[in-house]
Amino acid sequence: MSKVGAFIPARYAATRFPAKLMQPLGDKTVIRHTYDNTKATGLFDEVYVVTDSEIIFNEIVDNGGKAIMSKRPHESGSDRIAEAIVDLDIDIVVNVQGDEPFVKKEPLQKVIEVFTDSTVKVSSLMQVLTNSELIADPNYVKVAIDKNSNALFFSRSVIPYPRDKDVASKYYEHIGVYAFKKQALIDFTNWPMSPLEAAEKIECLRYLENGVSIRMIVTEYMGIEIDTPEDLIKAAKLL
Repeated sequence: MSKVGAFIPARYAATRFPAKLMQPLGDKTVIRHTYDNTKATGLFDEVYVVTDSEIIFNEIVDNGGKAIMSKRPHESGSDRIAEAIVDLDIDIVVNVQGDEPFVKKEPLQKVIEVFTDSTVKVSSLMQVLTNSELIADPNYVKVAIDKNSNALFFSRSVIPYPRDKDVASKYYEHIGVYAFKKQALIDFTNWPMSPLEAAEKIECLRYLENGVSIRMIVTEYMGIEIDTPEDLIKAAKLL
C-alpha cells in the first residue's frame, strides 16, 4: 500500500500580500484553515506544513499540527517540499497550496487516484474556464491537454488561440495542486530551471521540458485562493 503525504509549502513573505498566511480568517489563521481542512479529508498518512518562517512553524506546532522548517531558501513550493521529503517514508506526495483555506476532499482524492495507473509520475488539477476576461488574464495559467488528459503545454497566454472563431475551443485553468511520486519530485529539483519555465514563470513546465508527462484531472472550483486583501474579504464572506 502506498504511503501518501500532504505537504503545504508556506512562505511568510508573499510579494502581493505579505504575511497573508497568518491573517485571521474567522477564528483561525489562513494557514491553520488549510492545514486542518487538509487533515480532515482523511486521505493522508501524514500532513505537514513546510515553511521558512518560525512564526508559521509555531502557529502549526503550537496548535497540535506537524511542521518542518526549511534548511535553505527555495524558489518554489516544489523545491521546498523536495528538501523536506528526502528522508521521509513516503511514496506519493501531494502539494497543497498554503493560501487555499477551503481545501476539499474530492479534488485531492482525484489527484491521488490516478496513480493506480503505474505510468503516472505527476498529476494536477484543472477547471473549465468560460469567462473571456479570465481566459485572457495572465494571472490565470491555462493548460492544453491531449486526448489522454496529459498536459501538452501550460501558459499565461490564451491557449489554444482562437484563430478560427467558428471552432468551439475549451479552456482550462491550471489549479496549482499537484501529486508526485517521490522520486519524480526529487528529480525535478535536481534539474536546472528550464527555458520555457523561466519565460512563463510556471514551474511545472520543467517536467514537460524534461519529458515527464503530467496527468490532468478536471475538478470543480477549489474555493478561494488568498492572493490579495480583497480575496481575504471574499473568503471571510464564504466562511
